[in-house]
Amino acid sequence: MISAGDFRKGVSFEMDGQIFSIIDFQHVKPGKGAAFVRTKIKNIISGGVVERTFNPTDKFEKANIERKEMQFLYEDGGLYYFMDNESYEQIPLNHDQVEEAITFLKPNDTANIKFYKGEAFSVEAQNFVELEVTQTDPGFKGDTATGATKQATVETGATINVPLFINTGDKVRIDTRTGEYMERV
Repeated sequence: MISAGDFRKGVSFEMDGQIFSIIDFQHVKPGKGAAFVRTKIKNIISGGVVERTFNPTDKFEKANIERKEMQFLYEDGGLYYFMDNESYEQIPLNHDQVEEAITFLKPNDTANIKFYKGEAFSVEAQNFVELEVTQTDPGFKGDTATGATKQATVETGATINVPLFINTGDKVRIDTRTGEYMERV
């Protein structure tokens, strides 16, 4: 059990049959009245974010989220197949579960999959990936003084902003948490 007074960022707990993770919290002690905890919580299954206040003595069951590193195999008919590297068990996940991460995953890449009570609910790509640029407009000589960027499509289909000197065929490192270009490899 965890009390609302012990809330910290990243803590997961069960409330009303749902699993929530704390995005932000603030302990408030007004001049009059009792103290309370103001939070911003995210439903980790549906992704909805809610602001809510709690009494510091409210108690909740702590949710145990299991993380497992798995290998992305292939996509077939809207299902994305991942394999456990230890047991070689394959699990299919739908687009809602892999939505953000799949834009940076190519076959045989590893990803972190979150499970709650044996059910996968979220996929995270590695923090940094190296992908080849498959399409971008050519940069023009003399345009580099402003630090301008242009759109580029990488081999997984994701579109990112890159500096003007990046050309089709270049490999780039991307931060998957923000979707930003880091450097040319």
